[in-house]
Amino acid sequence: MPHDVATLAEAELNVAVLVSVGRHPLTARARRADQDARAVEMALGLAGPRTRLIHAGQHDADSDAALRGYLGMASGGLGIGEIALIEQALDADVTAALIETLRAAPPHLLLAGSRAETGEGSGLLPFLLAEALGWPIVTGLAAVERVEHGVATVLQALPRGQRRRLRVRLPAIATVESSAPAARQSAFGPARRGEFEIRECPSVADDAQAEWHVQPARKRPKRLKIVTATSARDRFKAAAAKAQGGGGRVLDAATPEQGAEAIFKLLKDEGVLHSR
Repeated sequence: MPHDVATLAEAELNVAVLVSVGRHPLTARARRADQDARAVEMALGLAGPRTRLIHAGQHDADSDAALRGYLGMASGGLGIGEIALIEQALDADVTAALIETLRAAPPHLLLAGSRAETGEGSGLLPFLLAEALGWPIVTGLAAVERVEHGVATVLQALPRGQRRRLRVRLPAIATVESSAPAARQSAFGPARRGEFEIRECPSVADDAQAEWHVQPARKRPKRLKIVTATSARDRFKAAAAKAQGGGGRVLDAATPEQGAEAIFKLLKDEGVLHSR
């Protein structure tokens, strides 16, 4: 490491960020991933232009435009400069390549989004890296308060807006979610001036992924409308209110088959079930 972790101060913090190619949820165009961009934003606040960006994957026209979105996140008028690009095959497991890279030049703090927007998107990569490197991992990082004597004091985001203060010994890995501050806009000039530092690393085939069957996701079932009320009076009014629409019918002395058929028809009409 460039500095002794035992005497590490915040001014000497070496931060690296794993960045990936994201996908816009509406247009499906390649872009910088939202959680990864938030991780870069947090890293710039900690290390400024010293922030290292690492990407393992392919380098084509789509990924070039998306990755330059990270390079354009200027800090004090200066761009990040470059991205360490570890070229990997399309069907490769990038875990081994990242482990080798991080062992060769380990940062004090490694940030990453909680999950990718493309590919498997399982969110397991940071945990696999932490296990292989023997580093502690913190999930849901909201802020880094201070770094003293090789120990970082961080805030972890909990449900319902709660926060928990943790002390973690460096080097460490932390994942960033939507609770972290939003990323700044990407500037065109620094994005175009930034460079890719191509690093060659053998690709390891992902045998497990090769056995998967991938198909387009089905539309999520429509939920039935649930009436919510804050008081007993409102609940009684909702229960006693006359149903609107007039499309229902009363089943009197119906057989189980007739009841099941009526329920099935209702679910199809409400859009909960979809016929194949």
